[in-house]
Parts: sequence; C-alpha cells; structure tokens
Amino acid sequence: MIALPPAAASATRLSREAAGIPTPPERIVHLGLGAFHRAHQAWYTAHATDADEWGIIAFTGRSRDLVDRLGPQDGLYTLVERAADRDRYEVVPSIVRVEAGDDVAGFVAAVADPRIAILTLTITEAGYRLSADGTPNLEEAAAASDVESLRNAFTRDAPGDATDAARPATALGRVLLALDARRRAGAGPIALLPCDNLPDNGGLLRRALADLAGRTSPDLAEWLGKSISVVSTSIDRITPAIDAEAESHAVLEATGWLDTAPVVTEPFSDWVLEGDFPAGRPDWESAGARFVDEIAPWENRKLWMLNGAHTVLATFGQSRGHTVVSAAIDDPLCRDLVEALWDDDARQLPGFDLADYRAALLERFRNPRIEHRLAQIAQDSTTKMRLRIVPVALGELASGHQAPGCAAAIAAWMLGVRAGWAPVPDGIDQTALADLDASARHALLAALDARLADDAGFAARVADAVTALETS
Repeated sequence: MIALPPAAASATRLSREAAGIPTPPERIVHLGLGAFHRAHQAWYTAHATDADEWGIIAFTGRSRDLVDRLGPQDGLYTLVERAADRDRYEVVPSIVRVEAGDDVAGFVAAVADPRIAILTLTITEAGYRLSADGTPNLEEAAAASDVESLRNAFTRDAPGDATDAARPATALGRVLLALDARRRAGAGPIALLPCDNLPDNGGLLRRALADLAGRTSPDLAEWLGKSISVVSTSIDRITPAIDAEAESHAVLEATGWLDTAPVVTEPFSDWVLEGDFPAGRPDWESAGARFVDEIAPWENRKLWMLNGAHTVLATFGQSRGHTVVSAAIDDPLCRDLVEALWDDDARQLPGFDLADYRAALLERFRNPRIEHRLAQIAQDSTTKMRLRIVPVALGELASGHQAPGCAAAIAAWMLGVRAGWAPVPDGIDQTALADLDASARHALLAALDARLADDAGFAARVADAVTALETS
C-alpha cells in the first residue's frame, strides 16, 4: 500500500499527483458510496495483488457531499484502522472517480461501458424498497412510478431514448435502466455484487430485478437471465459514524495530509462470496476474501452471532445505562445474555468450530475506541429480531432444544421496547406494555413470529426470563 509521509511533513491536500499514486483503469462501478464501501469493498480491491488493474467509479446515494469532498482528492481518502491501543493510517487508491447518485445518465453510461466487469451496491436494506415477499413494493409511489416510466422508455426503438425518457427515482430502477443500456450496447455480461446486510442478498437482488424486468421489458428479462451473474456476499467490518472534522484534524496531525473524507473502521474485516464473475474480477482472495460454494452458513454465522448480539446489547444495554457496545459487553448481565444466545447459535451452526470466532467477537465488541452506539443499532429492532433471533429459536425448538438463549434475548428486547429504547412493533399500543403481562408478551411474540407465540413452553421461558431480568 501507499506509504504516508511522516507527521512532521508540511500539510498537503491529498491528491494523486501529490502522493504519486497512479490511476488504475475503470473496471468496477459502485452505487451507494459511503463509509462502509470505502472501509470494505474498496479496501479489499486496493489490497488485491492486481489492484493496479481495477479502478472503481463510485456513485453516491443522493447527496453530493462526498462528491465535493472526494472529487478534489481524486477519490483518495485515509482509512484509519482504530484498534484498542492505536490507530493505523493508510491511503486507499482504488476509487478513481466520484459521481453524484442523481446523475442517472452518467451512471447508465458507466454501467454500459464494455470495460466495466462488476457493479457493486451498498444501498442499505431500505434502499431495495421490497415487499415482504421480496418483490418490488409497488405500493410506494416512487417504485410504482419507476415501473411505469421504465415500461414506456423501454418501448422506444433508439438505444439512447430509454435513458432520455426515464429518470428512475429508486436504486433498482436506475440499475435496471443501466443494464438495459448495456444490453442495447452489446457490452457483454456483467456481475452484480450486492454488499448490504441482508440474507441471500444475491438471490434477493436477482429476483427483484427479474420481477422489474418482467413488468417493463420482455427482451431485457430474457437478457438478464443469460448475461448477468448476481453474487451473494457476507460482509463484516464495523465502521461507525464519525466527526469528520475532528478525524480530518487527527489525520493531518498524524500524517501531514489534508484529507476532508477520512474513514474510521476496526482492524477486523471479513468477506465471503458465492457466485461467478463472467467478465473477470480482482484477486480479492489475496486480500483475505473467501469464495465458497454455499454462503448461507457463513451469512447465518455473522447475522445470528454478530448482529444478533448487537441487537440484544442495543435493546437491553440502554436499560442498564449504557450508550455504546464496548460498555454494554463489559456489563456481566449483558455479556451473559450474549453468551447464552451464542450457545443456541452454535447448535444451529454445526459446521463451524466457533471458539475462535466467539473470542474475536468479544475482542471486537470491547474495543472502546470504536463508538458503536446502541441507539443506532436499536433502530428497526423488530425486523432485526425476526432475522437474527427468530430463525435460531425456531431451529432450536424443531431440534428438541428449549432455546433458552433466544428466550432471554427476546425477553431483553421486550424490556427494551417497554422502556422506549427500541421501537414498538406496528399495531401494538405502548400503554398496553406497562406491565408486560401475558397478553402483552403474547402480542410482542406474535409480532416476531406466530409460531413462537403459540408455543406454550417457549412463551413460559420468555416470561421467566422477563422476570429474571426485571429483578436483576
């Protein structure tokens, strides 16, 4: 990687010319530029042995903020790996161009370029705008409008007319428009790589695009089936929100670079991928990525253990007076809840030796210099519980186990909901939760999964856990 100048060096605005960093050719397009992409996929690309062959064109979500900050720096930024005892600084050179997310024509042209081999996405879970069944949520005005405008645009004969006629408001609408332009240009196959924290994110994206194409263009739907590969991924690197001004000052003090767009992340990183890249890809294995035949177990390990523990800490830790993960995990009661959940998880992850992974998670959670705020993690906790705790509980019960860790985790969530630290599920009155009596507990359990609510034995264990936590 790039050697940074010593702290005593005179302050210089970070740029490729100033740092003597060459520009790799544009081979990847990314949609949803933010801190996580820069800490994860861009970092892996920069660390690949063939990094000099793979430059990234990065489009923001909607804000121009990163365009204004990263553009003058030629896409360069300082990545700060924040360990418990020190910071490590490096300049990441893989992003070669930064564009605004609302530049639809520019995004379409980039994806349609035959030199582009991969389109990566970090548009957040909400950015997919999907219904519960995984299809585009056409009850949303933006999604419904996109379907109509794309259908009209795709009926035009001239290749450029579709882009001129449609300006999709949703991320998937823009992706579909760009893929149609690639089809019309005869630019060849491309791999799509979603990097959002969703189970089966590749399958989800494939089905959503197929549904949209089926509603808008039979020709495009047929082409998608033959010419795109959608890769599933499991991604992991804690990247907290930061005070950009303060971190820029710290980077200047440590390195001598004037950098208005630094990123702070933890030293740990993990990336597991399943799928094909018909037009080639970087040698991400050389940077530590892992390619597997079946990603579901790896997704479950991360989702149930890291994210599940985070949800437990976020919903209960605030009731104990904690504000960040590092403080909550050092609370013996919170840590016992996490360890009990991990015991349940382990029985549902039989293919893994989890001792080292559990130890690594505890070390990561205890890093006091990564301020992972519980209030942020607690947002949308009902959905998170459904994804991270409920599948383990159902698996345990189906296997003849009692799922005590999951029962305690759900009890902790109930107490967090009652106290207002976590959102109340839709359709439930906050005032009905005052005593967390049998009726309130049943309603909350049913909001997670009706099967759990109807299991008398499991409901009783949740009730006992509520009582134990209330009196602890």
